[in-house]
Amino acid sequence: MFRIMGGLLCAALGLSLITASWAQDKKTDKKDDKKTDKKVEKKKPPMPSQPPTHAAVAYGKHPRQVLDFYQAVSFKPTPVVFYIHGGGWRGGDKNSVGNVKPYLDAGISVVAINYRYTQNGEEDNVVPPVKAPLEDAARALQFVRSKAYEWNIDKKRIGATGGSAGACSSLWLAFHNDMANPKSSDPIARESTRLWCAAVNGAQTSLDPKELKEWLPNYTYGAHAFGLKSFDELHEKRESVLKWIKEYSPIEHTTKDDPPIGLFYGGDKDAKVGGIHKDPTHSPVMGMKLKEKLDSLGVPVAFAYAGHPDAKYSNAQAFLIERLKSAVPPTVATEQPQARPIEQPMPGMRRPLFGGRRPLQRILDAIRLRR
Repeated sequence: MFRIMGGLLCAALGLSLITASWAQDKKTDKKDDKKTDKKVEKKKPPMPSQPPTHAAVAYGKHPRQVLDFYQAVSFKPTPVVFYIHGGGWRGGDKNSVGNVKPYLDAGISVVAINYRYTQNGEEDNVVPPVKAPLEDAARALQFVRSKAYEWNIDKKRIGATGGSAGACSSLWLAFHNDMANPKSSDPIARESTRLWCAAVNGAQTSLDPKELKEWLPNYTYGAHAFGLKSFDELHEKRESVLKWIKEYSPIEHTTKDDPPIGLFYGGDKDAKVGGIHKDPTHSPVMGMKLKEKLDSLGVPVAFAYAGHPDAKYSNAQAFLIERLKSAVPPTVATEQPQARPIEQPMPGMRRPLFGGRRPLQRILDAIRLRR
């Protein structure tokens, strides 16, 4: 008994000493912190909460052009959450999708994509490099829509989400004009790239160095998107890459017919335009400026950051579930939810009792009627 108690006491004392040592090292040895960070980066990416229904489905030829599909159980086509991972367009993985169960329980399927990084774009001679991750996201979205019947999804009700660079990509899709090519011989290219809604975390809303410096004087992110080495170089060469800045900045594509948007940030509760921020790359100031633009256009927007919660939505997940399950987005009333065409009876024939519904659904309807 005494040996057991003594062993436990020694173990507890050892643990307290290790914890105290770790805390002290964290305060006093920044070099060791950097080494630890590097080790963490080498670890395998986090795994999602459950295995996908279909894993690593290719939507292109590049090894990074793959996606995972998590199917919600449903007799009717389900809405879809379209997840784009963050990582500065230079890292990250679809496995960071996290807990998909709340979506599946709500009858919403989930897609998580990988895409080419900007360095892959440079290897493939894509100009500017940011075109690779952004247009991959658009192609993946079109591919998902092409699977609507096979995967039992509602191709109209797709909401994008992601954090940081993935958030920027999501907003770019949400605001950009439809990139579908109805005359293409490729059926996937004929699919729409428009979204039902988007809800994002810590989004970059612009890639324009001029306005970013005005909003956030200590901002330094984004030069690699255009194949440049530093933010100062991007600022100096702004005019030469301005057409690309306009094309790949989400805020440049906002119009009054855009879908509902959720903007969620952490950051400083006292954040203000023109102030110095600890994390300017994910500052809520970018959300403030985008909200101003969307408000002026009449686009529904929820906005929250540290100390300033949204009155209705606690986070991006809550926004997506409510919006994807709602009736018709206020700004896209002309887009009706996907429906299979109802069979039209020949002259003199009676209309089928259950229209164009799937055979299994017809049987279930018949059983309910008999009750």
